[in-house]
Amino acid sequence: MLYSLILIGAVIWLGLIFLAPYSQSKTSELNIFIYALFSPFCHQLPSRSFFIFSYPLAVCARCLGIYSGFFSGTVLFPLVRKFSNLSNPKARTFILLTLPVAVDFLGNFLRLWKAANWLRFSTGFIWGAILPFYFIPGMIDFLLKLKRRKTAFGV
Repeated sequence: MLYSLILIGAVIWLGLIFLAPYSQSKTSELNIFIYALFSPFCHQLPSRSFFIFSYPLAVCARCLGIYSGFFSGTVLFPLVRKFSNLSNPKARTFILLTLPVAVDFLGNFLRLWKAANWLRFSTGFIWGAILPFYFIPGMIDFLLKLKRRKTAFGV
């Protein structure tokens, strides 16, 4: 059940990213809400975003990569891991998969280079794909502890 909710949430989140420019192209006011929804999470600079329907997506290329990677990692999770296995991947795996996005971010931030949007997307995707392997076990563990606590208190 939890896995299904996370997967559905990822689909909705990605769908909204693409719905924003579509909505704007149809002169719907919905786009204002969607762009505002994503603004706390992303700078939304048009120069760092992909465009469809002649408008930028609701998030930049890197954020789109992170969210797309999270969705892909969520889809792959049951094929790679069992739901009964709550162990996280090794820390070195996390560090290794975080390095590309960290180096890309720092290089851009320090103005050492200006990465193309496809590279921003790719490094974000790599990082986003590992996140479900921490998030899903963490949520399962949290809910199991909550259930045990309720049982212990007779709730």
